[in-house]
Amino acid sequence: MKGSRYQIGIEIDRLTNSIRNTISQDSFSTEVLHATATDLKGISKKTGWKFNWKAEAKINDRIVYKLTIEGNRNVVQGLVSLEDRRDHIFLHLIESAPFNFGKPKLYEGVPGNLVAFACKESKEKGYDGFVSFYSKTKLIGHYEKTLGAVHVGGHRMVIYEFAAEKLINHYFKEK
Repeated sequence: MKGSRYQIGIEIDRLTNSIRNTISQDSFSTEVLHATATDLKGISKKTGWKFNWKAEAKINDRIVYKLTIEGNRNVVQGLVSLEDRRDHIFLHLIESAPFNFGKPKLYEGVPGNLVAFACKESKEKGYDGFVSFYSKTKLIGHYEKTLGAVHVGGHRMVIYEFAAEKLINHYFKEK
């Protein structure tokens, strides 16, 4: 798995300032935390997840984070795997919980929230918000439009400082 190169294939459903319930339209504040082995225990292909997050979390240079609703840390809304490349953050994997994927979904805004978190991590480490990832071909234009990412060749996408700042400000305004 170390040498594998995932292509991000999740659609950014909506940029919200938190996550939004698709039925009530209520917004809920979120927090992003390190995913623990306990968090990942019930997350598997059997429970509807697409990726093997337990294996991902065991890779030395990656950190898996979970998105939860504030005050409800036990229900994982989505996961992201990030690597610090010492000049930017590389996004390996991102996934919404099965109940937040497709139609009907319970909450929208999960993928955008996690990408904004990657940008925030990059900025806090002194990398000006730079984030890169590999995209599936059919989603390159989508990421350009929704995230302000730039296609730099092949499947490689980069979120530069200006777009990163917009995402960070959208999700992580000072409270």
